[in-house]
Amino acid sequence: MEIKQSELILNPDGSVYHLNLKPENIAHDIIFVGDQDRVEKITAHFDSIEFTTQKREFKTQTGIYKGKKLTVQSTGIGPDNIDIVMNELDALVNIDLKTREPKKVLTSLNIIRIGTSGSIQEDIAVDSFVLSQYGLGLDNMLRSYLIDEISDYAMEEAFLNHTKWDIRKGKPYVVRCSEKLEKLIETDYIYKGITATAGGFYGPQGRVLRLDIQDPALNNKMDIFNFNGNRITNLEMETAAIYGLAALLGHNALSLNAIIANRATGTFSNDPYNAVNKLIEYTLDKLAK
Repeated sequence: MEIKQSELILNPDGSVYHLNLKPENIAHDIIFVGDQDRVEKITAHFDSIEFTTQKREFKTQTGIYKGKKLTVQSTGIGPDNIDIVMNELDALVNIDLKTREPKKVLTSLNIIRIGTSGSIQEDIAVDSFVLSQYGLGLDNMLRSYLIDEISDYAMEEAFLNHTKWDIRKGKPYVVRCSEKLEKLIETDYIYKGITATAGGFYGPQGRVLRLDIQDPALNNKMDIFNFNGNRITNLEMETAAIYGLAALLGHNALSLNAIIANRATGTFSNDPYNAVNKLIEYTLDKLAK
């Protein structure tokens, strides 16, 4: 069935609306970053850059690293931006943009997020790396889709009961990472756990400035949550949304975070840029292999 112009918006040159991309502009292996300025910090390691574009906060560069074609894409901050980026990337590979019809043979992208985050566990020190085995969505974006087949109902219910979650905020969801990418990237010194994805930076992550928040004890409850040996390691704003949409659309997704702050100890990295660069170099080398 042809997808209406109002549902899949294209620019006059035929590129997808927000990302300003055409199918030939991207690789099948894509690195996500939140900050548009971090795109070139990654592609600075490339042997060559074939394509560059930017529209709003969405910056894209595609090039070659050690013989491997890679795309680096900035998403901006938050689950709402992830909804745009994931759907438009999927459209590039799985919808014929001329006929506006889904392709019969679908393509799976490999998507790895390289981000920064704050740990909520005292033993996960600043400058360490976290691999998100699960994304715990505290936002409501993914609930606009049919997610029962890809979410971990048992872990969701355990979290609801443990935190005495106020359902007026919406129901949290849990989605696992790609096991394929996990095996590619994992190593002994990378922490694994559940990454909680909040819908905002201040109140939704328990920060109090001038406004009271609905559950001041939520972060403390999350600190001690444990489900079958899985604990919540860190808190950020994209991972669960990426995992959910990737699983629904048939893509592989993995989220990696350089821990630059520890909320439990109140510490911050002395050199956060070095920590991020080490994670970038580590990830690029794994992808090139």
